[in-house]
Amino acid sequence: MATRILVVDDDPSVRQMLTEYLSAHGYEVAQAASGEAMRAELERGVPAVVLLDVGLPGEDGLTLARYLRERHDVGIIMVTGQGDVVDRVAGLEVGADDYIAKPFDPRELRARLKSVLRRLEKKESAKPHGRVSIGSCFLDLKARTLSDAGGKEIPITSMEFDLLKALVEHPNQVLSRDQLLSLTRNREWEPFDRSIDIRITRLRRKVEDDPARPRVIKTVRGAGYMYIPSK
Repeated sequence: MATRILVVDDDPSVRQMLTEYLSAHGYEVAQAASGEAMRAELERGVPAVVLLDVGLPGEDGLTLARYLRERHDVGIIMVTGQGDVVDRVAGLEVGADDYIAKPFDPRELRARLKSVLRRLEKKESAKPHGRVSIGSCFLDLKARTLSDAGGKEIPITSMEFDLLKALVEHPNQVLSRDQLLSLTRNREWEPFDRSIDIRITRLRRKVEDDPARPRVIKTVRGAGYMYIPSK
C-alpha cells in the first residue's frame, strides 16, 4: 500500500503542488487547509507523516503539532517561513521530526520525507514482538494472549490486551488517558471517564504481585500511567 501523507497548508497552490508531486512519486496524499480539516482527515485515516505549515490562520502549526504528538505516533515535518528560526526551534521542541523553510525545492522536501520515514521504520522495528514479559506474566503479541509463569492462560478482554500492548510498546513513558484511547483506537470513549482506570485496575490484578502496590503499571498522578519493564 502507498504511504499516506497529509499536507496541512492554507495555501491551495502549495497543497496542489505537493499533492501532484508526491503522488507522482508513489505516495497517497490527503489535504487539509485548517486544524479542523486536519482532524477530519485523521478520522479517515492516520497518515505516516504530516507536512504541517506553521503559519496557519486560527490554530497555528505549533498548536497542531502538539495535538498530533499527544495523540498519534506520526512523523511531523514543519513548514516554516524563510527566516523564522524561532518557529523551527519551537517546532522541534513540541515534537516535530524535521522542518523545511518556504520556498523549498520539492526534491529537498522528498529527501527529508524519506529520512523521517526511515527513522519511523527503525522505531517501529525496535518495538517488542512475539512474547513479552510483563510482571510475572507473559503477553503474546501475536496470539493476543496473556499467560502466567507456568504457561496457564489468563482470561483477558480485547480492550485489556490493547491496553497492555500500548503500554509495553512505550516502556518508561507516561501515557495519558487520551493517548491510551488513541493507541487502542477507542476514541469513542471520553478521555476523562473511568473506562481506562477501571481496566487498568483489572489488569493490575492479573499482572502485579501486589495490585495495591503496583510495580509494573505505575500511576503518575495527574498525568496517566507508565509501564516499568522488569530489570
